[in-house]
Amino acid sequence: MSLFTEACKYIPGGVNSPVRAFRGVGGEPIFFARAKGSRAWAADGREFIDYVGSWGPMILGHAHPDVIRTVQQTAEHGLSFGAPTEIETVVARRIVELVPSIELVRMCSSGTEATMSAIRLARGFTGRNKIIKFEGCYHGHSDSLLVKAGSGMLTLGVPTSPGVPPELAAHTITLAYNDASQVRAAFAEIGQQVACVIVEPVAGNMNCIPPVPGFLEALREECTRHGAVLIFDEVMTGFRVALGGAQQRYGIKPDLTTLGKIVGGGMPVGAFGGRRDIMEQIAPLGPVYQAGTLSGNPVAMAAGLATLEGVAAPDFHARLAAATDRLVLGIKDAAARAGVPLATNHVCGMFGLFFTSAPHVHSYAEATACDVERFKRFFHGMLAEGVYLAPSAFEAGFVSAAHTDADIDATIAAADRVFRRI
Repeated sequence: MSLFTEACKYIPGGVNSPVRAFRGVGGEPIFFARAKGSRAWAADGREFIDYVGSWGPMILGHAHPDVIRTVQQTAEHGLSFGAPTEIETVVARRIVELVPSIELVRMCSSGTEATMSAIRLARGFTGRNKIIKFEGCYHGHSDSLLVKAGSGMLTLGVPTSPGVPPELAAHTITLAYNDASQVRAAFAEIGQQVACVIVEPVAGNMNCIPPVPGFLEALREECTRHGAVLIFDEVMTGFRVALGGAQQRYGIKPDLTTLGKIVGGGMPVGAFGGRRDIMEQIAPLGPVYQAGTLSGNPVAMAAGLATLEGVAAPDFHARLAAATDRLVLGIKDAAARAGVPLATNHVCGMFGLFFTSAPHVHSYAEATACDVERFKRFFHGMLAEGVYLAPSAFEAGFVSAAHTDADIDATIAAADRVFRRI
């Protein structure tokens, strides 16, 4: 009996997060047993070069010795206290030092919790209910965010999951990512009703799609003009696309920022922070309630702090960007040699591969028009070659500091062989 068959007896779909089920690519999911550096080993012994990296947190590589050591040392003193610890302050101070817009920060336990809390805070701060989000951007599974707009730009939102009340969905407006004119038109019509705009400054959940020039600038301008809160969801991009996140890379200062993944170094951690006057509305200073028994867990804080110190090393992001450039350009050249249409995007340590003859992919509509069936064949071909990519055509890939030139050469060679078969 396979591990997946056994898991299906006790866990819905056999997995604890849907994309792990391989429904997007077919076949049974791989159960992993261990990982080190750029490599991960399945329970059946197969070895893979890993470009998922636990969906982004393992920017230093798996089981980095500094992270493991500090976690072990911290755990020896206790796993959780439900009371303040000094390391929470140390991590908070480091985040404030590194992220341009954050003056105060609150720790929590997941990216979903961070975005949910940031939206509640924005609504409480502004006294407004409506939020604007963007098609193809994922901000966790809280009710307000599992919403898709109707056929018209400002028609009522409709739930994309059972269990989300239509009355709540009616307060969510979904616009097209990278369409500044649509943003301006929406604010012209309902700007005084908008509590916040939330966006992935580099989208990573419709594969990797960077912002086009002027898009993030339009969000900042319209939020400022209409008194709305601009939230950058940097759960994925925080500390990955630059030391100070996408806001540093693109020079746009949001009002609130949500963090996760790297900030926990592989442990379950989230955070949200921003302008002091907004953050002071959070309990116990203000009336907007947010709490969590395991928020600021000392073991998780230790993992996050060790990871943040690693990414703050001189030239870290320059080296990460160079490795990603080499990987993506090598794969694109291999596709061209085989006559396979392929577009690519990458921003520092994030990348995306799109099976399309279009020269660029800038939106959800363009991403969903790509050849998903060919991606499935590519995914399984690479898996057979010992390369583990995200099991979905709509998820970004991640390069870590542990990926060597030899890893990248092997990946490009594998892609070259697979492209000739698909």
